[in-house]
Amino acid sequence: MPGEVRTSPPTRKGDPAASSAAGPAFWTVGPAALCARLGCGRDGLTRAEAARRLARHGPNSDAPARPDGALRAILRRMAEPFALILLAAGGVAILTGDWGGGAIIIAILTLSIGLDTVQEGHAVRAAEALRRSVALKAEAKRDGVFRTIPVDQMVPGDVIRVRAGDIVPADALVLQSAAFAASEAALTGEPYPVEKRPGPVAASSPAEAANALFRGAVAQSGEAVALVVATGRATLFGAAASSLAEAAAPSPFQRDLRDFGLVIARLTLLLVVGVLAIRVALGRPVLDSLLFAVALAVGLTPELLPMITTVTLSRGALRMAQRKVIVKRLAAIHDLGAMTVLCTDKTGTLTSAQIALAGSLDPSGAPDPRPARLGAVAAALGGDRSPLDAALVRGGDASPDGWRRLGQRAFDYARRTGSVLAEGPEGRLLIVKGAPEAVLALCASRRAGTGTAPFGEPERDVALAQVRRLAEAGQRSIAVATRPVAGPADTAEAALVLEGFCAFADPPKPTAATAVADLVAAGVKVKILSGDDPVVVRRLAGLVGLGAHTVLSGPEVAALGDEALAVRVRRVDAFGRLAPDQKARIVKALQAGGEVVGFLGDGINDAPGLRQADIGLSVDGASGVAQAAADMILLAPDLEVAAAGVAEGRRTFANILKYIRMGASSNCGNMLSMAAAAAALPFLPMLPMQILLNNLLYDLSEVGIPFDRVQPEAVARPQAWDMGALLRFAAVMGPLSSLFDLATFGVLLLAFQASPEVFRTAWFLESMATQILVIVVIRTRGRPWRDRPGGALAASSLAALSVALAVPFTPLGPRLGFEAPPPAVLAAVALITAAYLAAAEGVKPWAIAAPRRKRPARGAAGGPDRARWRMR
Repeated sequence: MPGEVRTSPPTRKGDPAASSAAGPAFWTVGPAALCARLGCGRDGLTRAEAARRLARHGPNSDAPARPDGALRAILRRMAEPFALILLAAGGVAILTGDWGGGAIIIAILTLSIGLDTVQEGHAVRAAEALRRSVALKAEAKRDGVFRTIPVDQMVPGDVIRVRAGDIVPADALVLQSAAFAASEAALTGEPYPVEKRPGPVAASSPAEAANALFRGAVAQSGEAVALVVATGRATLFGAAASSLAEAAAPSPFQRDLRDFGLVIARLTLLLVVGVLAIRVALGRPVLDSLLFAVALAVGLTPELLPMITTVTLSRGALRMAQRKVIVKRLAAIHDLGAMTVLCTDKTGTLTSAQIALAGSLDPSGAPDPRPARLGAVAAALGGDRSPLDAALVRGGDASPDGWRRLGQRAFDYARRTGSVLAEGPEGRLLIVKGAPEAVLALCASRRAGTGTAPFGEPERDVALAQVRRLAEAGQRSIAVATRPVAGPADTAEAALVLEGFCAFADPPKPTAATAVADLVAAGVKVKILSGDDPVVVRRLAGLVGLGAHTVLSGPEVAALGDEALAVRVRRVDAFGRLAPDQKARIVKALQAGGEVVGFLGDGINDAPGLRQADIGLSVDGASGVAQAAADMILLAPDLEVAAAGVAEGRRTFANILKYIRMGASSNCGNMLSMAAAAAALPFLPMLPMQILLNNLLYDLSEVGIPFDRVQPEAVARPQAWDMGALLRFAAVMGPLSSLFDLATFGVLLLAFQASPEVFRTAWFLESMATQILVIVVIRTRGRPWRDRPGGALAASSLAALSVALAVPFTPLGPRLGFEAPPPAVLAAVALITAAYLAAAEGVKPWAIAAPRRKRPARGAAGGPDRARWRMR
């Protein structure tokens, strides 16, 4: 069908760039064949034909996102298993008379959903920022005349004209050019302006398409006429916007919460049905049995978990703000702590994104400041404000003072040279600089000390070899040549003296190597995903301490199947010449291998990778698109800040995990004990209201967890939910708690023949004391007297325990069914509590298993191998 030409390199189904028709990349097709395929000519379209194509292809814009309204977003979150459980628990609490408890549960759920809803919509805003960054007007040839038209009316087959300062409105093939160069740094990662000219190109990578213009690039110099091939979402730029508009996959933290909710729902249903069936079968009153079973279910529900996680994550966000990290999505703090691989762009993250003068060499390759000094004079007097000229002025150790410009020839992309006729301390001098091959062809002699020497073929070969060595080292070079002149009219670029070469590089930041080493020491593998030349990427990888023996290029990635790529990415640390969709594909391949992947980027070409990653990181000064797509923004564009954020994420997760462990050792054990006692005793071991009070006070004792201290070993490695470890903890500490509960039952019934009221009161006191005091034991892997709890946790625990111990002896006690036990019973309860705490400390090393390093592959959620649900 006319008008359908593929704008990107080969992609796979599901990739963002796979929206256009199959076929070779348009820049590998000649203009005549492309015109035939598009059904147009090189003179542009008529306005009538343009209108027909606009109706067929749609506007040259990205599809507007359809954000959920606030009500729909709230309803979607309320449909989550965990939210449904809490709603049911709150409703049951209110129906059983516990209005206060029910109101607290529903208030906590409302707060949690409200905070999540406020955080929603970042992807929609990212796509909108992407659309706003594109030009609003452009020049297209309609009816044989160039006219200014709205960008969204551009169609395939249009012939456009782009001039310096313009934003390229669509993907197009260059038909004519005059000294035209465009900056594609945000699209490809290439830090230098790229010369664009007509002519055949065989490379499949957009970064090597010297005859193609890409939507969103910025024209730096000259003028070009080009044939529009793709518009809107079919462009490389549009592929990034489309990826941002798609619904984001659940993060690891969200997946864990969902899994946890499903597990709690199953356990709650099993407990309610089981206890109710046993008591009814034993002839117990049906209504009392139902209320007791429901109270057990409410006790099993971790109603404080949303509050604990929200407060813990919010405090983590405040601490990260002090470390110059702005958190946009609270759950991303946990995901950052769980991160096992960090994929980072090169330009602006590992490097300064500022071209610097790396060396000044004479024709033989020996260091010599003269070429850089002369180059700086030429750049200051007649440069074109390119990054290379700016680097020369900064690093050339020369000032234009004392030099006066007599004439100038701007840099010509056809000749690949530029010159300045200047008068200064060395007299009148024509200074020529440009591409080494072009300048060398104009030289008749070379600088040798203070004189000159012949420059024949052997010397030319030596100079070219030096240029190749610089290129292999990842450095770009220019040649500088001069010629004394007699007058202003003598400007011929011929019979020049080769002064030498200036080498340039985008150097790594001073802290990059240290930050990479810190991340690797913390168990986070670092991989470079760049759109720049693989040679440059290899050099950078070596400089920052990564494996530089193998660099996988974009075409090589495109040639690999998904399974083969998943194998290769494990052993390769550096990737070059990547298209935006290939960055996302590499992230996905790492995730398929069980990794939790972070992505740090700052350009438009990083948007798909940021979207695909479990945790997206951008930097201050990055493109608005990258910042909007990211979960966190590093105010200091430095990898060291990311390393500090990883430690904070792990600290936050460690405190959330404490809440889960404490629940596993207390409520789980208590529920088992109550279920067993309900089946064996002729009376209820604890009244429903007492169960709810027990649960409420225990939850209040844990409100200080977000402010607790965390030991260094807890943040030394990536943190991830491990179902096996939690099951082991529950299997050890839960039955241990139940064992001492059964001992309490025996002592109360056999030694003291306690009445039902005294039995319930004594067990309530024992249950509260063991639950709250064991917090001090199980909150740490070390000895509790060496690793003491933080002040907030100690205060909340002691306050809740004081209330629990006092209630039975107040006027409120009889109303709740309590009766003050005799002193002997209280002494027995105290001894049992002390024995339990000692036992808990003794078995703790077996209960707290070593963290498992391997995460299951993404997509295993809900299966037995998932191994990462949480238990209360």
